[in-house]
Amino acid sequence: MEKIVIGGGCFWCTEGVMSGLKGVSKVIPGYSGGHVENPTYEQVCKKNTGHAEVVEVTYNPKIINLKTILEIFFTSHDPTQIDRQGNDIGHHYRSIIFYNNEGERELVNLVIDNLKDVFEDKIVTEVVSAEKFYTAEKYHHDYYLRNSFQPYCAMIITPKIKKVRKKYLDLYS
Repeated sequence: MEKIVIGGGCFWCTEGVMSGLKGVSKVIPGYSGGHVENPTYEQVCKKNTGHAEVVEVTYNPKIINLKTILEIFFTSHDPTQIDRQGNDIGHHYRSIIFYNNEGERELVNLVIDNLKDVFEDKIVTEVVSAEKFYTAEKYHHDYYLRNSFQPYCAMIITPKIKKVRKKYLDLYS
């Protein structure tokens, strides 16, 4: 099993998109990329910790490879927006990928390069070396699964999931 930490805005959205992929055994929401140890959701939302809302994706590379996970990630959000996704605004909503080694960094940059003509604007996703990952509070885990009827989930997350699943239907269980 391998892990990658990615952030595409709200971690509820990214967790919802990555959950259910064949070969993905775990998707944990959390925080990374900041300067405060063990940050809380409230601290991160106050925009003074430097952390991004991210998910740690644990996957079996024999079933799903990192390139496919990254392509799904880029399909699920707008990587051309700086410090925001739609109405979610702030540095903690930035598009970011934490690579674990040089090979992953090269792959991430290759995927970004291959997508440059797909988006009208330049991809601004941060590509940085893995940093400490802090698991989010338990009430954030499986948030979409437990709260899909909530207005934010229904209006923001559901359309993202439908878009990705339509394009990658055969990759979901």
